[in-house]
Parts: sequence; structure tokens; C-alpha cells
Amino acid sequence: MLGILGTVLFTAWNYQVTILEFTAALTSLIAVYLGTTGRKVMWPWWIASSALYALWFFDAKYYGSFATQFIFIAFGIWGWLSWKRTGAEPAALSLKGRAIAVSAFALSWIAFAPYLKSIGAVAIWSDTFGLLGSLVAQVIMVKEKWESWVLWFAVDIVLAIQYFRGGAYFTSLVYLVFTAIAILGWSRWLSRYRNAQRALR
Repeated sequence: MLGILGTVLFTAWNYQVTILEFTAALTSLIAVYLGTTGRKVMWPWWIASSALYALWFFDAKYYGSFATQFIFIAFGIWGWLSWKRTGAEPAALSLKGRAIAVSAFALSWIAFAPYLKSIGAVAIWSDTFGLLGSLVAQVIMVKEKWESWVLWFAVDIVLAIQYFRGGAYFTSLVYLVFTAIAILGWSRWLSRYRNAQRALR
């Protein structure tokens, strides 16, 4: 199905890494790192990596993660169009905004999991957590809120464990790196937000 993209590039821990998985991982790492800087150029990388990962996740039967990539593509276009040319200007969610985000995520997580089970997904609760957590984090990120990185951190840990348990060791390692980058993004965006607040005083 994948043609040349399915060709094994190398083997790591007895796990075969294809050209597709490696290319998707590399472009994703570039996109996420650029996100920590708040640069607008992250969005084209984001869109490209999401398209590549959509192919890989579908082939691996991680249907929640597959669906997530189309959300990433749509919101990547939205982010590209809505961010200023100078990039993100980190802000904070209101207390009400945080409550809405957490509630929407929790309720949809519980409601969506049975659907993934019905279509034969490899992982159910963790894949649903990744799908819906990514959706909420993506919306918050496009809105330039520093809290997006907190949710990315949680999502990346859950998915790293999921892919490891499923035998996708290389992608699991990539998500562990995403977790570290999320901490960096969290630190950078929160610092920029606080500096901007001090400047207004």
C-alpha cells in the first residue's frame, strides 16, 4: 500500500523503521521545535508532517491518531492564516477558559472511546486521549495560549507509552522527544507571557 515509502530504512531495537515513519518523525520534530520559538514558519512543517503521519498511522491501524492528523492539517492552515507575520504573542487562558477546555476534553474523551472500539482500533482510551487532547491543545495553540504546551506534554507522554506498548518503538522514542520539547515550549511561552505582562506594568 505504501510503495517506496514503506521501504525499511533501518532497524532499531529489532523494529523496522520505514522511510515514511522516519520522514514523518523528522518533519514533526522540526515543526514542534519551531513551535517553541513561536515562529510562523512552523505551520508549513506542521502540515507536511501531519500528512505524512496520517499515512503511517492508518497503515498501523491507530485510527484515532490517523484522524488527529487531519485536525492538525486543518488547524495548521488556520494557524498560518491567523498568526501575525512576527509569530505568536503568548497569552494566558482565563479561569473560565481553562474550565471549558478541561470539561470539553473529559466529556468528549469518555464519549468517543466506544466508537474507536467499534472500528477495531489498536488502542482505545489512550488513542482517544491523544486525539481529543491534541484537538484541544491545537485550538489553544492557534489562539497563542501558553497552556497549550501543558496539554501537549500530557498527550505526548500518553502516546509515547501507547506506541511503546504497541511495539512502535521508534515512534515511541519520537514522542518522548516531543515530551521534552513540550517542556521547552511551556517554559519559553510562559516566560514570554510573563515578560509581556511586566512590560505593561
